[in-house]
Amino acid sequence: MTDIHYLTGDATSPRAEGPKVIAHICNDRGGWGRGFVLAISRRWPEPEAAYRRWHHDRARNDFALGATQLVQVAPDTWIANMICQHGIRTSRSSGPPIRYGAVRECLRHLAAHATRLAASVHMPRIGTGLAGARWDRIEPLIAGELTGHDIPVTIYDLPQPRDRAQDDRRGRPARGGGIEGAAGNG
Repeated sequence: MTDIHYLTGDATSPRAEGPKVIAHICNDRGGWGRGFVLAISRRWPEPEAAYRRWHHDRARNDFALGATQLVQVAPDTWIANMICQHGIRTSRSSGPPIRYGAVRECLRHLAAHATRLAASVHMPRIGTGLAGARWDRIEPLIAGELTGHDIPVTIYDLPQPRDRAQDDRRGRPARGGGIEGAAGNG
């Protein structure tokens, strides 16, 4: 069993040699336009185009909660579009759109892909942004489905902005200096 590694940085620029899969969470409504997907689309057009085709043709394919789509974006890099979010959060939503059972199922699919490719897996803190997931529920799923099967996983947190006026004299950020809803949390 390997440990989950945590780094500060950009999950769309994985720090690893060899094959790698960048995983993120998508919704089951065909929406692509907020959160981590924007960072993906800025680097590669293929994952968004593939997701939109997948959704458009959903009557004839496996597009549904728990499904995973792998899109190759470089000779050694793939994006895993994982459908784990039911709809999108609105002012009328009764709860977060994350579906933990779908996360587990997608991570199982991801493990099979990563094993076949001999790839490491890289991601932001999936689901904790727009999908409303709690990391203390996501992290054990990653451990059980990926690192528990010796698949290397790196989680990327975006650097926290610093307000120098609020920093104390030792250079530590004052309380509340973090960002909320960072695009790194998909």
